[in-house]
Amino acid sequence: MWKNTHRGWGLVSILLHWVSALAIIGLFALGWWMTGLGYYDSWYNLGPWWHRSVGMLLLFAIVLRMAWRLVQPTPVARGQRLERLSAHLGHIGLYVLMFVVLVSGYLISTAGGQGIEVFDAFEVPALVSDLPDQATLAGQVHWYSALMLLLLSAVHALAALKHHRVDRNDVVVRMVDPNHSRRP
Repeated sequence: MWKNTHRGWGLVSILLHWVSALAIIGLFALGWWMTGLGYYDSWYNLGPWWHRSVGMLLLFAIVLRMAWRLVQPTPVARGQRLERLSAHLGHIGLYVLMFVVLVSGYLISTAGGQGIEVFDAFEVPALVSDLPDQATLAGQVHWYSALMLLLLSAVHALAALKHHRVDRNDVVVRMVDPNHSRRP
């Protein structure tokens, strides 16, 4: 139930997938909302604190997700050859964009040399800081890569719905039911 099989995803992969998806959508919404906050708004400091904290936890979860994926089997892809290739390239794109968004967010927050406090529980140190225009350049990369990530995530969701509704295969069921692959 915990591990992947060639027939379906295990509970660890499923949980990491859905937690990542919810965090990405939530972080995008919070980030967009934060851009309109005024200096005297009560969320002016609290919004970024939440955004950075959840973002760092998501970065750790994505690293864990990648490590888990490297040591676990991947379920057999469904669909025609072009669909399987598109899915493979789409997944690579999602992982690359997740890393770009999260690392650029880290670079924004650490540009002045300060670390990132994660829910006041621990600090992630600033490993890279004081690069020329670091916060500005990282901010642009962060914004545009986040937009691309959200767009590619929407395509990913639509493709999953197409597999479920049109093709009537078990691609979506495999990502919500860890016991699906263990049934006869």
